[in-house]
Amino acid sequence: MDLKGKLLAMIGKRFGAQYPITPLFADRPTGQKPMQLNEVDEHTEHYLALKSGEEMVKGMPTGMLGGMGGAGSILIGLGFLADGDIGWFSKCIGAALAFFAVPFAWEMLHPLPLPTLFNRRTREVYFELDGELYHTPWDGIEAATYEYEMVHQNTGAMRHAPIEVLMHRYGKPEQQVLVNLVVPICRSIAINQHTWEYLRAYMNNGPWFDEDGANSPSDAFVREQMAVNQRNHRDAYKITWKMWREDGRSTTLALMIGELFFYPKDVVQDFVYALSKRRSRNQWPEEVLERLRPDGPTTRLIDVERAQGLPAGVSACSE
Repeated sequence: MDLKGKLLAMIGKRFGAQYPITPLFADRPTGQKPMQLNEVDEHTEHYLALKSGEEMVKGMPTGMLGGMGGAGSILIGLGFLADGDIGWFSKCIGAALAFFAVPFAWEMLHPLPLPTLFNRRTREVYFELDGELYHTPWDGIEAATYEYEMVHQNTGAMRHAPIEVLMHRYGKPEQQVLVNLVVPICRSIAINQHTWEYLRAYMNNGPWFDEDGANSPSDAFVREQMAVNQRNHRDAYKITWKMWREDGRSTTLALMIGELFFYPKDVVQDFVYALSKRRSRNQWPEEVLERLRPDGPTTRLIDVERAQGLPAGVSACSE
């Protein structure tokens, strides 16, 4: 059974019905323009990282408790200090430290999931699941996208669409998983085709390309695309401030005031996320880390497996 057949069988088995599948290929354009809607976390000369979906909430517990609760405790403590009550001031400072330390320790013990990596140098894709490395070559890769609806009595019908790629475990090719490259909520096949074209342009023509996906000496289009990624929550009020200066609406001003109120939470959340992101990048196996270096090996993991005499996995089906 070829790769497309395996994708169809696995999707049908999981949902109990066949969905209209739109295949996506590395060497065949979809007819859409390359575009990404906040899926790309990093776009560098040598690799591209897709978000895992947990970036939006990472750091929020520490931000709410450490940022809001801690800031409130400090303000109350300053009131006691102004009255000369050192004892209650010390208690408030201790409470502020506890508000930060407890959720911070909990979040550090739960590392950020690793992103899906696209390596241009070795032309392969990496994914980590439960501490195990999965991979597939880019050349000859096939992905599948399809739409389905979820219905809720409060929200009604909501359309979702994943992009799924079949990968196999490094060193154990017989173990295979369907990897979803994007958060499927409120997506469509057309949107996924735009995202796939962005990945195709990066792997086939990149690292820098224009709005048509053709190779470009300038990174202007990529920088424009990456600008949609709001990396810092604490910068939200700046965007709203700009909107208020343009429309002058009282509701926009009220929104900006609310964002300023939550500014301590946003600062702490951004700090925790940045720290978690740095820590998570070092959790890749050495086989991946060395291939992400500009001077690292260019051999594919599937070639390493073949040299070890392992049977061909799903990656070989696409070649």
